[in-house]
Amino acid sequence: MATGAAGALILGGLALATLPASAAATGCSVTYKVQSQWPGGFTADLAITNLGSPVRGWTATFDFPNSDQKVTNGWSATWAQSGTHVSATNLDWNATLDTSGSTSIGFNGAWKGTNPQPALVALNGVTCTGSVTSPTPSPTTTPPGDPSGPAPELKVSGNRIVTASGKPYRLLGVDRSSGEYACVQGKGLWDGGPVDQASVDAMKTWNIHAVRVPLNEECWLGLNGSPKGTAYQQGVKEYVDLLVTNGITPILDLHWTRGAYTNGPDWHCKDATATCQKPMPDAQYAPQFWTGVASAFKGNDAVVFDLFNEPYPEIAADWDKTVGWQCWRDGGACTGLPYETAGMQDLVDAVRATGATNLLMLGGLEWANDMREWLTHMPNDPLNNVAASWHAYSFNACATASCWDSQVAPLTEHVPVVIGEFGQDNCGFDYMQQLVDWADAHTMSYLAWTWNPWGCSSGGVLIKDWAGTPEPGVGEGLKAHLISQDPYSAP
Repeated sequence: MATGAAGALILGGLALATLPASAAATGCSVTYKVQSQWPGGFTADLAITNLGSPVRGWTATFDFPNSDQKVTNGWSATWAQSGTHVSATNLDWNATLDTSGSTSIGFNGAWKGTNPQPALVALNGVTCTGSVTSPTPSPTTTPPGDPSGPAPELKVSGNRIVTASGKPYRLLGVDRSSGEYACVQGKGLWDGGPVDQASVDAMKTWNIHAVRVPLNEECWLGLNGSPKGTAYQQGVKEYVDLLVTNGITPILDLHWTRGAYTNGPDWHCKDATATCQKPMPDAQYAPQFWTGVASAFKGNDAVVFDLFNEPYPEIAADWDKTVGWQCWRDGGACTGLPYETAGMQDLVDAVRATGATNLLMLGGLEWANDMREWLTHMPNDPLNNVAASWHAYSFNACATASCWDSQVAPLTEHVPVVIGEFGQDNCGFDYMQQLVDWADAHTMSYLAWTWNPWGCSSGGVLIKDWAGTPEPGVGEGLKAHLISQDPYSAP
């Protein structure tokens, strides 16, 4: 670091003078911010910037002024506390801090009596020193991970999702896979995963406010699988009720459907039954599925319907997007698909014919990644209660900020856009961080794939166990970001 430069410590918005860089081999800038506070608990973030030579491995330390202040759990670092002394040591994915490099870490804490902020924070033993002369009281709010009531009823107003009272709301959370595949693979409904209060409490520690639940058409209709029919439906209803009671928005997604596509590419599942992802929903059963789901949940506008997971009818038409968008909206006998399809208009009509007024989500072409003609082909909804569902993975065609700016941002000016799935093809968080930051700037909703402890080796897995232990990189990064967000507040 250049002679004469100095670090800065900011506590509660107050800048503190520090020793000159020449007094230490390394310097730092640290922002300690209490995000929210409630009786007995709080959430705090530390933004750390290295102002000295590159660091390969770091530990941040500070001392609580009050012996009754405790770190209860943290993220993006390995946290430890002895007495009032707290340390946070890097994880593998954020171990390197180049000169001017930065990282953000955070924790949930407990307190009694008072909750003063620490006076000093050190990086690798080098302290950014100073004194607080006029500390700012911490705010008192509702804890972000502990919704105080049931999930709100939702609707579309212009290009925003709002509550019944008209307050803007964002769907921020995760996908919870298994309802689409387990029943047809002999694994029950939830593949052995818990759907109890403890499992929802684990989600709430991440500040999850929405959970997308993929479903299987045949299992719901009683045509195949175990459980199927009434037993499957009851299991879904019980989970939906549990989520709503805990302030979490359930998003029911039609994921696996019937439809033989025997002339498709080699990688495509050619099974006619609902054992895999198909290019389009089938006319035979998909409208019947949505008639049943809508009838089951009409009157409960806290539940959102995602009408079909990832359409890609255009590949059967040699990637003709004009043909693809027509098939997407109108269904019928689509080029290259040997089964009669249900278009998005058919599914909207099926839901509305039941009297259900629930918010609907519709994905675009190319596995819901291409949204360029979505607005032009948007189905008619007499309630105008439709949002666009966009899937955004690092391996998709549209996976850069410049593409998002040109293809997705214009859509956000007309309708709400929800990132129904997102992730990257490794277990890091760099692409996902860029995406959620961009989405926040455009007031978008997003749900990460997936809240299942499958072991993260090539991406798409957020947790190590059902208790919500985050996977390094991807899970740590998402948890930290979600905790910093308030679904009721525009960024």
